Amino acid sequence: MQTSTPDLFGQSPTGLSIILCAAFLSGIVRGFSGFGTALIFLPIATPFLGPFGALIGLTIMDIFGPLPNLRRAWREVDRGDLIRLVAGCALILPLGLWILTQVDVNVFRYAVSLLSIAMLAVLILGLRYHGYVSRTMVVGIGCAAGFLGGVAGLPGPAVILFYMSRPLQVTVIRATILLFLFAFDFLLLGYLTGMGRVTGMAALLGLLLAVPNLIGNWLGGKLFRPEHERLYRAAAYLVIAVAALSGLPLWG
Repeated sequence: MQTSTPDLFGQSPTGLSIILCAAFLSGIVRGFSGFGTALIFLPIATPFLGPFGALIGLTIMDIFGPLPNLRRAWREVDRGDLIRLVAGCALILPLGLWILTQVDVNVFRYAVSLLSIAMLAVLILGLRYHGYVSRTMVVGIGCAAGFLGGVAGLPGPAVILFYMSRPLQVTVIRATILLFLFAFDFLLLGYLTGMGRVTGMAALLGLLLAVPNLIGNWLGGKLFRPEHERLYRAAAYLVIAVAALSGLPLWG
């Protein structure tokens, strides 16, 4: 497992360009589809930055993306569910991160790419859990999200597969998920800081990546037209598939 500090400036010109393009591209897809940041950025950036470098860069840059929507989300969120999700996540996230420190970098790359492909299949097929989701299960969903977020940097699949089955308005579900993922970024950043992984260079990496990512978010929002939603989603699925496949260690 890579333990060195992620160095954006030590990359080759090609590597640096790919990392910055990954941040920009993930922002565009997030802007017009509402998802996909981690699914695109992690498979592309991990071969260059290592697992923790990619996680730190993603976490810091992803904090800025939802800022314009936080006030509205706070008005619509189910605060009880938000607390349950965050509590479950905070409990199990350290276990996921500990496991990440014990595995080889290629295991992380396989996990990210295969989970991305699995999540893409779920999105395309429209699969959802249709059973009853109790309040206790919401805590369990938070635990699952925390585990996957720690092991592979992908807290979203568990929430999308199960929490969206809650009998709530779509606006409430979206707001709760948005604020949960925002809270997850701070939890992850806090735990990584406690592990000594977040250095000044790593923080600078995230801040630099936030610039192309924000530009991508803005551009993606500008490009989005509701009447072409299917086209945008198809484009997002294609980009996620290419990113996930390119991140597999099979290619070196």
